Amino acid sequence: MFQPILATLGYILSPDGKHILMIHRNKRPDDLHYGKFNGLGGRVEADEDIIAGMQREIREESGLEADHMQLRGTISWQGFGKNGADWFGFIFLIDAWHGTAHNGNAEGTLEWVPLDTLATLPMWPSDRHFLPMVFDGDARPFHGHMLFRNGECLSWNYQRL
Repeated sequence: MFQPILATLGYILSPDGKHILMIHRNKRPDDLHYGKFNGLGGRVEADEDIIAGMQREIREESGLEADHMQLRGTISWQGFGKNGADWFGFIFLIDAWHGTAHNGNAEGTLEWVPLDTLATLPMWPSDRHFLPMVFDGDARPFHGHMLFRNGECLSWNYQRL
């Protein structure tokens, strides 16, 4: 039976649109994402919808308040989590926000990364499949599926509506 963990993943654009706020997961060596750069996000709580979940995660992980978000797509990460847990993520681009980002959180440090160097960062290799669609300006959301085994992406497919 497929019972994925519901999650959000957001990419915050700088006001000039040239940088992305990323978390460098460098504080907990036991972290599945240790050493990698990632967007901000996490599990959706039982009492919240995906928008409220994304807003909460942005607030908790960065100190910023998201004022405008675009749902860029969804991804089913089959077998990605600890012990092969399935995750289903809603991918957002946050293009308006207010507040001041703090330096980081318990998972890592926050860094504004130039958008044009995003692909050079240490990240999950599978992120390179969908990240271009987060920023490409195509209004159609993407809906993808990634099959993982032992931390490795075995397949990727997607559709745009």
